[in-house]
Amino acid sequence: MQIKHPNVLSIAGVDPSGGAGLLADVKTISSLGGYATGVVTAATAQNTQGVFGVIPIPTDFVKKQIDVLFEDVRIDSVKIGMLFDSNLIKGVAERLRYWNPRYIVLDPVMVAKSGDALLTDDAVATLRDELLPLATVITPNLPEAARLLESVDITDDEQMEAAANDLWKLKGCHGWVYLKGGHMEGVDYSEDLLYDGRHMIRYRAERTMTKNTHGTGCTLSSAIASGLAKGLSLPDAISAAKEYISGALARMMDLGHCSGPLHQAYRI
Repeated sequence: MQIKHPNVLSIAGVDPSGGAGLLADVKTISSLGGYATGVVTAATAQNTQGVFGVIPIPTDFVKKQIDVLFEDVRIDSVKIGMLFDSNLIKGVAERLRYWNPRYIVLDPVMVAKSGDALLTDDAVATLRDELLPLATVITPNLPEAARLLESVDITDDEQMEAAANDLWKLKGCHGWVYLKGGHMEGVDYSEDLLYDGRHMIRYRAERTMTKNTHGTGCTLSSAIASGLAKGLSLPDAISAAKEYISGALARMMDLGHCSGPLHQAYRI
């Protein structure tokens, strides 16, 4: 069923450059025909060159943002990005269990494109315990999957399949795992895996040769959440999101001195 005005909630940090985080999510959701709402989890001082500071929003205030929004607005899907520490993860999980949105897309943001840490070490275990079981789908890249599984680097297709299965078990043997293969070296394409314990669906795309990939994970997860909010099945929502990402990367937007953002607003 198509929803006329799909409302998507992004729970994420703010990147002042607009390439990642909440600002990127708002542009993505709007470009794909949704209405974007947002809960701010952290303020960051960052640009295309790196992250120079992070101030987490107090957990009680994040929970308050979530509550007042759900009390007033129909939320069709939720995308979760940067959460930074254990207390914040527990607080967000508590309120989402209470409000029980239909779809939750969890992007386990751990490291910025620059290599700067965005999730404290002790928070990884909390993420596994509190949020993975709640999510409709999780969208880790290969380094994030290895960290969630406390395993060695994932370097080939066989290891990717095993990791997808292990992540699904880590989720409690329900929902979906969408494992992104963009970090795989030695291939001229990017192949992702979607797995629900029975079906392994592959999505392959040619690599776009550009340094401007800041915020790709944030953009993809919010695009998936937008598709779900509009009534698409998860496999179809991912196909639509991949097409959108390819277009945004192909615009070769040069902003800043290092890894600039993809052009989330290219359709508008």
